[in-house]
Amino acid sequence: MAIILNNPLSLQSSSISSTSSSSSSSRSILNSRNSHTFFHRRCRFPRRTTLNSFSAPGEAAALLHQFNPRIPIEQALTPPSSWYTDPAFLALELDRVFCRGWQAVGYTEQVKDPRDFFTGRLGNVEFAWTYGLDGALLKATRITGIKDFNINEFGLIPLRIATWGPFVLLNIGNETSPQHEADNITLENEWLGSSSDILSNGGIDSSLSYICRREYTIECNWKVFCDNYLDGGYHVPYAHRGLASGLELESYSTMMFERVSIQSCEGGTKGNEDDFDRLGSKALYAFIYPNFMINRYGPWMDTNLVLPLGPRKCKVIFDYFLDASLKDDKAFIKRSLEDSERVQQRVVLKRETMYASLSQYEGIVEDIMLCEGVQRGLASPAYCSGRYAPTVEMAMHHFHCLLHQDLIQ
Repeated sequence: MAIILNNPLSLQSSSISSTSSSSSSSRSILNSRNSHTFFHRRCRFPRRTTLNSFSAPGEAAALLHQFNPRIPIEQALTPPSSWYTDPAFLALELDRVFCRGWQAVGYTEQVKDPRDFFTGRLGNVEFAWTYGLDGALLKATRITGIKDFNINEFGLIPLRIATWGPFVLLNIGNETSPQHEADNITLENEWLGSSSDILSNGGIDSSLSYICRREYTIECNWKVFCDNYLDGGYHVPYAHRGLASGLELESYSTMMFERVSIQSCEGGTKGNEDDFDRLGSKALYAFIYPNFMINRYGPWMDTNLVLPLGPRKCKVIFDYFLDASLKDDKAFIKRSLEDSERVQQRVVLKRETMYASLSQYEGIVEDIMLCEGVQRGLASPAYCSGRYAPTVEMAMHHFHCLLHQDLIQ
């Protein structure tokens, strides 16, 4: 499996392949020392620009101290609005959060056959530079006159890729050794911690069939979307009345683990038969820090990957999976999706930035409108910080504490 990344701020497009090319060199598809090696351009200088208390000019570091993770949730203030609006703070997050640890980037079903691949971006694009299958730079065009250029310093650096269940993960942190493939125990400990058994037993596995992908550009900070997801169902009865009718909200529960939080809720009896078939008897919502969500309900699973596009804009990628026994039941799939399709088509006509499509998660458009409204409120000079609802927003507070921990390191 090989991957090439081109933009340090995004994992949206690179190339992961299930097999190498038969030629000795390739501009875009590379082989590796094992099936889980990841490449990006080698540079003689540090590949990451680290912000510190003296950068930009110390604004981002100063903003960190406006949130205190040691204060109990019952007394704590939420992070200040500047965490959601300041460009310097986003730069700090990109360096200390998104460039460290495991990140979900794709699915095993995308590369199940020889020559299958999917793409993403991380690093700088070089025009017509040719690399060998071992990542070595073979040819760099139009560099006549350049001095002190050592071709061995500009190859592609291998980084680790691993899989868990249906997910393809990568780790671009300096602390990892690309020479060693991550075993399942190490990966589970680093990515999921003690939540791995609960997720595996909760039906998050490779047996589900991939159905479709939908992408949305949302005018809000990436953390606003995460916060909305992590409020313990607080907003559901008010913003998603259709969804709420199919759930027993009194049964809503939240569990926190090392870098994961899991919310669950029993299916209700108030909804119609179609809702029960779609939502099932229990719904599970798992948030894997910092930006990946897994939703398992009835025969369906969908995942949400949140990518920052700026301090006040993000992209959310939804991927949908279905029990293999139903993957050819077009009537069931259509019935599960058609209501939200009608809603989204109306919204898409008003929002050119949104990708026209369906959504299995019935409340996604309502969530988009809610998140964009929250972002507008965060930009108001009248607002700084808020308070948590202690009995329901534990996962949100957990997320903010993890974020603070990463940012101060």
